[in-house]
Amino acid sequence: MAFIGRKLRRVHAKIHEVMQILYRDEHLVAVDKPSGLSVHRGWDRSTDVVLRRVRDELAQYVWPVHRLDRSASGVLLFALDREAARALHALFGTPGGIDKRYIALVRGATPASLTIDHPIRRAPRGGPRVDAVTDVRTLQVIDRPDLPRCYSLIEAIPKTGRAHQIRRHLKHVDHPLIGDVRYGKGEHNRLFREQFGLHRLALHAWRLAFTCPLKGNFIEITSPVPPDLGVPLAHLGVAPPFTQEICGLAGSSAPH
Repeated sequence: MAFIGRKLRRVHAKIHEVMQILYRDEHLVAVDKPSGLSVHRGWDRSTDVVLRRVRDELAQYVWPVHRLDRSASGVLLFALDREAARALHALFGTPGGIDKRYIALVRGATPASLTIDHPIRRAPRGGPRVDAVTDVRTLQVIDRPDLPRCYSLIEAIPKTGRAHQIRRHLKHVDHPLIGDVRYGKGEHNRLFREQFGLHRLALHAWRLAFTCPLKGNFIEITSPVPPDLGVPLAHLGVAPPFTQEICGLAGSSAPH
């Protein structure tokens, strides 16, 4: 498996060279964020961030309207003007306003469906606890004799938008994400690095859907599983239909 690891590190480096636009209209743009790239400058002080890349690509200022963890990948939305930014911020803050869906690989056998209703602190490092709800649907349980325990491919659907919500909720129910250096388990992360070449967080935002607050049209934006996650999943034995069922849809509901 060492060759797989070297190959995937090269893929992971190359994916940072491009920023695919998944959807664009006069008010907003959605891009396919790779794992390992921050949305904007934060604690790491990196100047190579998604916000800057999108701004340079479009030659105009853009406004981020939601978060996506640095180590996660998938659909990331930006507003193209202040009015759109205000409207989209309000929509993301409205319960049920946005349908966000992620695929993830977690430790253990998850139930067929599960609702995690567990208040968490507003910020990962402290602050008051706030309501947080995540629905989970199991797509496949992987049970192999050469692995220390079983693992599950799931779809996570956050109903609220708290920092690190999916990661913290899955840790709370004892099904931490694979590749999560903060909330996960080191021995499982090492196993997946060494045996399957997984060098990232196993969390991908595959779908974002909402009714546009400016024009009233329904928008659905999807992102396929990237190679740095898809190849390890294939080597793990995840059944191929998941790519069609979860991430094999058209890129969006409207032309770019």
